[in-house]
Amino acid sequence: MWSPSVVLIAVVVFAASASVGGGLYESLVLDPVWPGRPAIVQPRHGGVSRRRFWIPVHSTFEVALVAALVVSWNQSDARTALLVALASHFAMRVWSFVDFIPKAAAFEKADPATVDRAEAERWARRSLLRLPLDAIACVAALAALVAAA
Repeated sequence: MWSPSVVLIAVVVFAASASVGGGLYESLVLDPVWPGRPAIVQPRHGGVSRRRFWIPVHSTFEVALVAALVVSWNQSDARTALLVALASHFAMRVWSFVDFIPKAAAFEKADPATVDRAEAERWARRSLLRLPLDAIACVAALAALVAAA
């Protein structure tokens, strides 16, 4: 039978994987297109609602990560890997709250005809730089799962 720490870390790995997948989807599918067609990321115009994906994924990851840290604190290898995941995710979230989320919200609310395409393209290129932080968190979570299993 699986221990509570293994189950919680598996949830962390799942949510981290979903975050990497969502980041890849945005980078490969949405970001190349939406700066020229802003309505694609504007839910009121029938576009994608990024919040409907990112809020549950990040919430699940963060709650499961904190719970996994508490439950597996005595397992030094798992704890270290989870702390790496936490640090990477924390850096990505702070950067997102300071820079990306306010600008994304502004792009979503703006009249599609008034969105500065060059600014939107710069945002999309910078957003791609968050993906390695998500990947580090995902690999660290997977390392924690291996250590705890």
